Amino acid sequence: MAAEEGPEETKVSDRGMVTIPAALRRRLDIEAGDKLRWQTDDEGDLSVEIVHQREGVFDDFEPVDAGETDAVEAESEFGRE
Repeated sequence: MAAEEGPEETKVSDRGMVTIPAALRRRLDIEAGDKLRWQTDDEGDLSVEIVHQREGVFDDFEPVDAGETDAVEAESEFGRE
């Protein structure tokens, strides 16, 4: 990870929402749809884990028949999602 820049501040809205500063989003590859997992320890220190949720990651892959179903036939019958 690149060297950390100075601290960033954001304000919590009246609905409990915060904005992640753009520089942090870019540096940490946080995109729309990603989730943040919040935890505190016994001392009250907060940590945040990024859970990447990339929709459509497998859209470019061709279906493969794994033996239990005919993926190619299923795609022609039901279409791609």
